[in-house]
Amino acid sequence: MQFSNYKKYAAVGIVVMLASCGGADKQQQQQGPPPPTLVTVADVQTTDAVYYDEYPGTIIALNQTELRPQVSGYITGVYFQDGQKVNKGQRLYSIDAQVYNANYQQSVANLQVQETNMMKAQKDADRYHELEKHDAIAKQQVDYADAALEAAKKQVAAARAAVNSVRANVSFSTIVAPFSGTIGISNVKTGTAVVAGQSILNTVSTDNPIAVDFAVDQKEIYRFVQLQQQKVNAKDSTFLIAFGADIYPYPGSISLIDRAVDAQTGTIKTRLVFPNEKGMLKPGMNTSVRVKNNTAQQAVTIPNKAVNEQLGEFFVYVVGDSSKVTQKKVVLGKQVGSNIIVREGLKQGDKIVVEGMQKLREGAVITTAKGK
Repeated sequence: MQFSNYKKYAAVGIVVMLASCGGADKQQQQQGPPPPTLVTVADVQTTDAVYYDEYPGTIIALNQTELRPQVSGYITGVYFQDGQKVNKGQRLYSIDAQVYNANYQQSVANLQVQETNMMKAQKDADRYHELEKHDAIAKQQVDYADAALEAAKKQVAAARAAVNSVRANVSFSTIVAPFSGTIGISNVKTGTAVVAGQSILNTVSTDNPIAVDFAVDQKEIYRFVQLQQQKVNAKDSTFLIAFGADIYPYPGSISLIDRAVDAQTGTIKTRLVFPNEKGMLKPGMNTSVRVKNNTAQQAVTIPNKAVNEQLGEFFVYVVGDSSKVTQKKVVLGKQVGSNIIVREGLKQGDKIVVEGMQKLREGAVITTAKGK
């Protein structure tokens, strides 16, 4: 009896559920698709406005070297002021050379002894050859004299090489500037013990002109090669550097573009050269490189508010057929006023959504209000 009542209740529940589903379907059919979303659109424009692309850069010296001693010993003299200008060949440091001078004198004395031995061997050989002409000496004795002369000559050559080696050590005890430039703060003082090839005494670098290195995407190589080939005058402002809001007052020029692209980053190193007569630029400084755009090519611009950022990438809604929108990825450039340059993704004549994009999704139908 109870089981019979249960079946009745179940049947009634199924009927009610089917009736409700049918009602929902009927209601949805009556409502129809959602109405179009009201948005504001604008046409993609092109402009020839002047703007600058920016790249992070590092200031470097065109020529820089570390000063290391070639002989070991104690520093006996420092002959410059830290940070001063130095000239090529100027004496900078001296290392105690007493031992090297003593060795040099010993090697010179040894050379003189060997030269004396060679002179004696030469006279013996000459005398034996003269006796040989009169058959007054055995041929074996003459051969022995010639061999002794050759040995004496080789000993003289070895002694002379030893003199040159020790003389080099004596000259190495004085460190001179390898080129004209600016010397840094000394790492050693008088009395400091230094080791040949290991101790760093100081660093010398050139500072006028000075260079700035920055990385360029491989897609821009052709553009920069063209810029490198252009004739540059003193008033050309194609290449500038900035430190925050402060712009360095003297423009630069391309010195070189590296030989190959970095396979890991897809970029190539480019070097600019700037005048630095006042010493305002120092190696190691970080700067922003500003490269003027090519005004011969018009740039695509859109309102900045039309761009939607998602996980570090940028998108816009493009209006297509039947007033349906499609989300499209774009590559952005420099901001110019309230607009922004689009390097890739759009072309002149495309219609994009400027306002109301928060309510949109892929494929949504819109109704448009023409933007200003």
